[in-house]
Amino acid sequence: MPDDIDRYRVRPGHKVHLDRWHTAVSALYDSPADYDRLRGEYLGELRGRQQLLYADDRYALLVIFQAMDAAGKDSVIKHVMSGVNPQGCQVTSFKHPSAEELDHDFLWRTTRALPERGRIGIFNRSYYEEVLIARVHPEILRAEQLPDSIAKARDIWRKRFESITAFERHLHRNGTQVVKFFLHLSPEEQRRRFLARIDDANHTWKFNVDDMAERMHWDAYMKAYAECLTATSTQHAPWYIVPADDKKNTRLIVSRVILKTLAGLRMRYPRPTAAEERKLKAIARKLRRP
Repeated sequence: MPDDIDRYRVRPGHKVHLDRWHTAVSALYDSPADYDRLRGEYLGELRGRQQLLYADDRYALLVIFQAMDAAGKDSVIKHVMSGVNPQGCQVTSFKHPSAEELDHDFLWRTTRALPERGRIGIFNRSYYEEVLIARVHPEILRAEQLPDSIAKARDIWRKRFESITAFERHLHRNGTQVVKFFLHLSPEEQRRRFLARIDDANHTWKFNVDDMAERMHWDAYMKAYAECLTATSTQHAPWYIVPADDKKNTRLIVSRVILKTLAGLRMRYPRPTAAEERKLKAIARKLRRP
């Protein structure tokens, strides 16, 4: 598998300027048929890797998706994970926090949804909302009822970045590999997708009038994302900035990153002990008798 996908990875300590990262790149497929072929290959390999992850039962994989509205998070999750065994994969979408969730620290609600060892967990949005949407909309931060000394501190976002990176380091030390994707969409492509949803009666339900209000904060979100990506991309929990204007390209890039991440884990199928092997051979002999 080519490793040119590393060009989408945010290097630790690298200052991110999102206007220098492309939202579209040359197609990674030659034709629709070639895309189907590549997608099939990746799904087949992912099924094998997932089975090994489940059998090995020492690691977990946490995949995080963050993006602006209409960037294609749901589409990527649907297509990339369509071939995996649902018993070994769980998807959690995080919407507006409940009253109970607001009464806990900002990592609490997502911690409860972490994948078990042997499983793949996918977060559609995540604890990163607490340094993105909460930053763009201060009223969300006020709703968390934090002490003034915390909520009004000038370095609140830096401290939250520190909490997040420490949390992800803790997960890594305990066998959970974290990989994070920011689907980088252009405002023009978002406009086209919004119009497509409005114009197609079968897809109008996907459009929320609040999405348009959020679009008005585009520059503020890009600034928040840039600082977040800069501060929280680490060796053990990297961010990938994935061009999202072409959904097929996005799916292929995400697939390759996930496969490379799984391939980097030292997994193996369990081997029976000598005593277990003797028992298995004895059982096999019984089963082979007429």
